[in-house]
Amino acid sequence: MTEFLLAAAAFVLATAAPGLIRLLWGPSNADRMLAPQLLGTAGVAALLLLGEATRELGVADVAMVLALLSAFASVAFVAGCVRKASGAKSRLETDAEPDLEPAVGVAPGRTTNANPDQTAEDSTVRDGP
Repeated sequence: MTEFLLAAAAFVLATAAPGLIRLLWGPSNADRMLAPQLLGTAGVAALLLLGEATRELGVADVAMVLALLSAFASVAFVAGCVRKASGAKSRLETDAEPDLEPAVGVAPGRTTNANPDQTAEDSTVRDGP
């Protein structure tokens, strides 16, 4: 059974290699993004097969981390495509300084937008109607 699992892992990696080469030379960025997805999927499958063949418990953990990294890479790619399509600039691309001024109507040291002319002595707390 061990030989079969090792052969299956080798077969998975062998079938992923031509697809990976094709995807790396793809015409668009989406085609190129499929390369890490293919490698991640094939890597997870091969690691799980190798882990079962060798009865090593830690190999399954490594396979799950690889699967998570592959998923995060896809999410980052899609987020970048959405940002690029909307024309939004990242924080690194903007030259504007952050706005550190208080909001209009907020006296220094206060956190409410109450009347700015009202002083601390004028404000009273009412317990009833």
